[in-house]
Amino acid sequence: MSAPACSLLQSIARSVRKGATLLSIVSGALLLSACGQNNEDGPVEIAFIGNPATLVQSGMRLSPAAQQIRAATAQGLISIDAAGEIVPAMAERWIVTDDGMSYIFRLRDSDWPDGSRLTAASVRQSLLRNIAALEGTSLGLDLGKIEEIRAMTGRVVEIRLSSPMPGFLQLLAQPELGLMRDGEGIGPMNIVGDGASALLTVLPPEMRGLPQAEDWHGEYRPLRVRVLAPEEALDSFRRGEVDGVFSGRIASLPMVDTGPLARGTVRLDAPRGLFGLRFASLAGFLADPAAREALSMAIDRDTLLAPFSIGGWSPALSVVPPEFARQPEDAQPVWAGQTLEERRAVAAARVAGYERDTGEAVTLRLVMPRGPGADILFARLAADLAAIGVDAARVPAGEPAEMRLVDTVARYAAPRWYLNQFNCSLGGGACSEAADTLVSEALAADDPVAEDALLAAAEVRLNEAHIFIPFGPPIRWALVRADLPGFVENGWSLHPLFPMAQRPI
Repeated sequence: MSAPACSLLQSIARSVRKGATLLSIVSGALLLSACGQNNEDGPVEIAFIGNPATLVQSGMRLSPAAQQIRAATAQGLISIDAAGEIVPAMAERWIVTDDGMSYIFRLRDSDWPDGSRLTAASVRQSLLRNIAALEGTSLGLDLGKIEEIRAMTGRVVEIRLSSPMPGFLQLLAQPELGLMRDGEGIGPMNIVGDGASALLTVLPPEMRGLPQAEDWHGEYRPLRVRVLAPEEALDSFRRGEVDGVFSGRIASLPMVDTGPLARGTVRLDAPRGLFGLRFASLAGFLADPAAREALSMAIDRDTLLAPFSIGGWSPALSVVPPEFARQPEDAQPVWAGQTLEERRAVAAARVAGYERDTGEAVTLRLVMPRGPGADILFARLAADLAAIGVDAARVPAGEPAEMRLVDTVARYAAPRWYLNQFNCSLGGGACSEAADTLVSEALAADDPVAEDALLAAAEVRLNEAHIFIPFGPPIRWALVRADLPGFVENGWSLHPLFPMAQRPI
């Protein structure tokens, strides 16, 4: 397209103002896409929604953008592909023993960035460093079944578990377990810039543990990552400055149009995880588990997300989803079969009883993120709580509060992940020591039947403690141009950067 024509289209696209619906945004983006594709050697532009200060992080508590940068620059033994499936990375193949307790990986014939050989011993050291660095995190608790890591031969590593763990490969593929030596990983990409953005380039095949290839340069483009506030990310997409926007949450969802005309651009993942309110304080009215249960009984989950027009979202009444619960029938509260009116009548009576006995009105403070979606969600919650006589006030992060919104995507599909999120050692809010004890005992059990029974009992204890009000699974959305390769909706809401660097066919 000619330069004057592009200039005219860019002027038209820029006329779309902030706050426009996604239909307007997409219109501007489609106009600009015809111009943007002329720059075939320019970088793919990716934006994550979040705090720009979290773009590149060196520790183990990573933002979504930093997770994907880590995954792109430091492969693990295995990794997660665009579809959310487990694929080989620095291990070219592996086997699992019949008892499910030993995972044996054969390494690729490759070198570390400093030129030294990638050996089983060096991989073992890297994994042990990562595991030690994850101590004190929920992911560290998830790795608790690792009993031993052995360098069997020069290129063979064995990871021995204390008992079988069906979701172990998914856990091992997490970005935080990427292999590193002296702070550097083995691609498949290399970061060559940082600051306001991170520019990633694809490494030659031989540096990725693959055979040499002469024409590999023509298959990939550089890729630039930025972290932007929601409004800025949407404006950049509208202006054609970015090809994809990722890590959108419920707080920013109303900024985009999720209707049928937007389906080619707005992509909604359906990830597993936790979405609800966690109690931070158990004083006053909240000291009684029955009082905390009353708040959960008041929530109308069937209509909670109705303003967001999300199809297929399923509300939840328990911490561990029924599909993962060891005994699903025991995970549901006794009031699960009651109508909303019946539940609220019981809950209101408990609130009224507390106010009568203490002479104090029940007022609760909630920490929620900023954004129009959070505004809508808080208004719905406040109305539900008002129906049983509870006043809710919204406060910003860092202020004293009784409850805070939890919105976290699961790392693997098992009850242990959900239970570990509330472990008392993490200090994230109210917890159940009784549940933690049972989870710890399950970790030590060598009999799968006994382990399942202990985990089931832990689920019951956690639900009985009423330290969390579940709503249902979390929501994640993205904006993706039609010609952006390597994007697939998946149940982990993980969208690796390397596939997006491939040139469109």
